[in-house]
Amino acid sequence: MSDRLTASMISRAAERLRPVTSRTALEPNERLSGLVGGRVLLKREDAQVCRSYKVRGAFNLIASLTEEERRRGVVCASAGNHGQGVAFACARLGIHGRVYVPSTTPRQKRERIAALGGDRVEVVVGGGTYDEASDAAHADSDRGGAVYVHPFDDVRTMAGQGTVGLEILEQCGEPPGTVVVPVGGGGLISGIAVWLREHAPATRIVGAEPAGAASMRAALRHGGPIALPELDTFVDGAAVGRAGEATFPLVKELVDEVVAVDEGAVCTEMLDLYQSDGIIAEPAGALAGAAAREVLPYAPEGPVVCVVSGGNNDVSRYNEVLERSLVHIGLRHYFLVTFPQRPGALRHFLDEVLGEGEDIIAFEYVKKNNRETGPALVGIELERAGDLDSLLARMKAGPLTVERIPPGSPLFTFLL
Repeated sequence: MSDRLTASMISRAAERLRPVTSRTALEPNERLSGLVGGRVLLKREDAQVCRSYKVRGAFNLIASLTEEERRRGVVCASAGNHGQGVAFACARLGIHGRVYVPSTTPRQKRERIAALGGDRVEVVVGGGTYDEASDAAHADSDRGGAVYVHPFDDVRTMAGQGTVGLEILEQCGEPPGTVVVPVGGGGLISGIAVWLREHAPATRIVGAEPAGAASMRAALRHGGPIALPELDTFVDGAAVGRAGEATFPLVKELVDEVVAVDEGAVCTEMLDLYQSDGIIAEPAGALAGAAAREVLPYAPEGPVVCVVSGGNNDVSRYNEVLERSLVHIGLRHYFLVTFPQRPGALRHFLDEVLGEGEDIIAFEYVKKNNRETGPALVGIELERAGDLDSLLARMKAGPLTVERIPPGSPLFTFLL
């Protein structure tokens, strides 16, 4: 097996996958087209088998195993989608497998892995992050000899995922001006980049990482993969603490730009995809659209293709999705308000500080034994983001001591 991914590997993967995966739609999106100022097309991998592109790489790798390797079985680590692809392949090919998931993996994804794999697959919780689950899966492989099915850092996985790029070019009718691809470990963007550089070399390729898990950007700055000191696992499908050893050189050589996208912007795009377009995207599936509307480093020329990488979202997370979105777009703000030692202070705050269309959505005394006169955490939702300045001015003019809690501060994270 070659150590370097080639376009011919992707062609062979496409033949292998054709009977078992879907050729997902490439469809125009009027909402994003208006926001970006150019034609935007969505590659709908949320409608793929297992509702994610990950099945492409997992099936391609497992289907290429020798008979002796198949008898040993397979093991993998996954935040959810890769595990579903492995489970699907194991059930389809009659191979035993174990899928290690971090404890942060949404319940919906764990249940789907078990349902797809049936009696062929065992789901094991291994650690709190993807990297800890990966360590547990590697240890399993070392102990029992099962083949480790890497979610991104294997040319067979990358070749399967690269078939997304093959389909984009076939469906687009012309080389896209830009293709925006979500990035976790780098397998999808590596495969797409290899195909595009050979068949549409002028197309600009942009990777989109969550700001709290930007391992590829860290690798590009460092000159090689490096472990992130901290990891925000909210965008669970792309929350990888260290970029791949095999994917990094391809991204460095072939990808034009890798941008970081605020998790709040991802949530806003998730909600817009659902409410405006009827598309249920998981956080990683909204990364490319969020990047296109907020952080593309240039004015697009030619069609912009955004890969909607997955649709395995747990509906129970929507309260957090809405919260992060409202904070990001400036409609929800939090403050520590210290009330003076006299009655009526709270009433003054309600009557004199809050304006029309401004609502308290959270109120909790920080000191439980000093209600009515102690400091309180107060959340306020605005009707328009531009109303913040007038709210802050009224707070400053009043007798109360008010400290704003800025988004992203340690205090904000601790309290909320």
